[in-house]
Amino acid sequence: MKKPSYHKNKEENILFNELRTRVNQRIKNIPEDRDRLIKIKVFLLPLLYFACYFVALSNGGNPAIYAGAFGLMGITLVLIYLNLIHEAAHNNIFKNKNYNKAVLRIFDLVGANSFIWERRHIVSHHSYPNVDGWDTDVEQSGVLKIFPHGSPEGIQKYQHRFFFLVYPLYLFNWMFIRDFRDFFDGRRVISKLQTRIPKTEKIKMLLYKVGYFFYQIAVPILFFQVSWKLALGAWAVQILVASVFALFVLLPLHAVPENDFPLTDANDNLPHTWLRHQFEVTNDLSENNQFFRLVLGNFNYHVAHHLFPNYSYEYYHEITDEIRAFAREYHFPYKQYPLFTALRKHYQLLRSNATTVGQVMEESM
Repeated sequence: MKKPSYHKNKEENILFNELRTRVNQRIKNIPEDRDRLIKIKVFLLPLLYFACYFVALSNGGNPAIYAGAFGLMGITLVLIYLNLIHEAAHNNIFKNKNYNKAVLRIFDLVGANSFIWERRHIVSHHSYPNVDGWDTDVEQSGVLKIFPHGSPEGIQKYQHRFFFLVYPLYLFNWMFIRDFRDFFDGRRVISKLQTRIPKTEKIKMLLYKVGYFFYQIAVPILFFQVSWKLALGAWAVQILVASVFALFVLLPLHAVPENDFPLTDANDNLPHTWLRHQFEVTNDLSENNQFFRLVLGNFNYHVAHHLFPNYSYEYYHEITDEIRAFAREYHFPYKQYPLFTALRKHYQLLRSNATTVGQVMEESM
């Protein structure tokens, strides 16, 4: 299939160059060591994750402590993704790309696959956010319908009533199904964007998966006398906690009714320029505090990330200032919501998508 093409508009290209100039000038006035904390987290967060693991192993006879330590591993897993994996994929931690690749490998140690995720994120999501058939983040799962166009099928008609049972399974699906399908199923979105997956990467994926489940489940049972029920249950707690925490942060940034889900025309053309598309499909969260900056990697500033992904999140506050001013001046649709408002809007999207197309159109008139 032919890849989608963005609308060409010379005036908006000029406007983006102007915004980029403003942002670059703003960043020049910020000390270069602003992002030193990210480098500290490269060592701190994995250390915290495995410290929780060893605390669990040391307390295998105490189910509460063992399961609690695995629950903390789930929280730390999401922090590793937000602060390290995501930034390393954009080469924003170290100037040396090989160092960033090494940080990405942490993802393999905690159950995911760095090779396929990097391609999902960079080649698919960043290239075509909210474009059905090209953005893996809105790829239809068969259970939930995120993309609003088309009619719901089967159980999707009731998704607003049971979604809270599905979302906690997010990382289970990722680890056991999604990674394998993206590697071996040629019908997947990633197969249209990645022409060939090296056999060595497929072998690495399988070996890392085996190694992950060995140290997470088998080691406690075989060497630390942890019961198989506790080992499996605590690991499940970790993944449940990580799934809910991750989606709590990520869902409100694209999947709300006010964000567009553009359709391509008969010639595979998208309706907006690349610049306008980012504004149309992305929103920010209005929270701006030290918790979001230090702990969640400034994920509240998501428009800045999509427009300037090669700047680390430590600069997003100032970049967002420039984006807001630019959007007001040139009438671009900058959107920002409080976290719980955005989560409520996501629920509204699920409920709207559970209706037929005709009902959606009536409700929106």
